[in-house]
Amino acid sequence: MKAINIKEKFTKFHNNWHPHQIAVVDDMQVILAKLKGEFVWHSHDDEDELFQVIKGTLYMQFRNRTEIVKEGELIVVPRGVEHNPYTKNNEEVHVLLFEKLSTAHTGNIKHEKTQTHYPKI
Repeated sequence: MKAINIKEKFTKFHNNWHPHQIAVVDDMQVILAKLKGEFVWHSHDDEDELFQVIKGTLYMQFRNRTEIVKEGELIVVPRGVEHNPYTKNNEEVHVLLFEKLSTAHTGNIKHEKTQTHYPKI
């Protein structure tokens, strides 16, 4: 049991769209990721996903609207809801995610950005 310095953890990796696990809470994991550009449309059939913006502005696109999530804000994407996170103007956005250990990175979609292993840092 030690405090985790989130800002320091972000210095340990550089790849965009490649989540890194920093903690496990029961059957949930806490993940950090750096996002830049557009991701991929996907959904998670059985899991909700929480995104907290640590740095920058995240655009969470849904089929009928786009939510703007600013630094210090969070958004919960309910299970089964198609979404596509992206950033604008070449900005790298830092996010903390909270999701079940069973959550697949891109749901049922296989894409070049899909990650199947989240390194622990």
